[in-house]
Amino acid sequence: MYCNKILSVFIVYFSLNLSHGQKDIKFFRNDYIYLEATESFYKINSLTKNFFDAKRACSLEGASLWYPENKEEAEAVISYWNSTQPTWWSVTLGMSDLIVKGLFETIDGKRVSDVYHNWNLGEPNNSGNIEDCVVIVSTGKMIDISCNIMNPFICKKTLQSLEWNQQCNMPDLDYKYNEKTEKCYKIHPVPLNWTEAYNVCSSEQSHLPVANDWVVINTLVKLFETAPKEWNAGSYLRGMYHLGIHNRFNDGWQTVKGTPFNNSLALWGTRLNEGSYDQCGAMFYTGRLTQVDCSLKSFFICEHDRVDLTSHTKNEENLPI
Repeated sequence: MYCNKILSVFIVYFSLNLSHGQKDIKFFRNDYIYLEATESFYKINSLTKNFFDAKRACSLEGASLWYPENKEEAEAVISYWNSTQPTWWSVTLGMSDLIVKGLFETIDGKRVSDVYHNWNLGEPNNSGNIEDCVVIVSTGKMIDISCNIMNPFICKKTLQSLEWNQQCNMPDLDYKYNEKTEKCYKIHPVPLNWTEAYNVCSSEQSHLPVANDWVVINTLVKLFETAPKEWNAGSYLRGMYHLGIHNRFNDGWQTVKGTPFNNSLALWGTRLNEGSYDQCGAMFYTGRLTQVDCSLKSFFICEHDRVDLTSHTKNEENLPI
């Protein structure tokens, strides 16, 4: 009896630990580094973006655009930045005065005066009346700039905010495990074109589904049935999902994993037009596959391979174009 109680306590403790983000393991994503001094995870992004796109990119990964909470964090992150990217002059911060001109706030609503605010001499100066965003230079000084300027940026995730999807072995709690395919899925209700959808899934350490057998196809059909009815009635590809298959290199249909795709009539329901401009794959809500124009917008599902947690995450730099 005593042993059973001990075992029960251990199981409860173990489950709680996993569900709250593996805090003892201190792991978020394989492309983030953990800094003990700040008890947070950081990702340095060398692919430059403007403020709006940088903020969105971090959000897609379950993180936020970094700004220093205090002097200690500024010094710790800048030290890491200088050791890994010594040629960088500045990075965009999660700060702006876009809501009220002249009142700089962080992206989570804190006044910049209440966090780290080591402005360079004469800054912020709103030069040309267009400087609503902020960068920090490698010396720790802050400067206001136009929000449209392309810059490197850093994403941050605190250890305290980290949660864990135990079934899918990932931090995104919105993914649901499917026993038949042994994969996890997440429905995205905002229509995007194929490349945009590809990037969203990649940001979530997942990929567009590769519907290469009937088990996966039937799983996707059932997921489609759980979606709002207006999806099928809308103008976006008339009730279709993007799939992780394409012919964007013009050398035959392949999956987003780089493997050849089955061109069987049993899957497609029609013969493929290899010379067509329709170079991306999609699936009707009935389960029939079809080729479509990659620029058309559609709803989509992301598929996560549970065992792929520590594999390299794709990004925009290696997208098929």
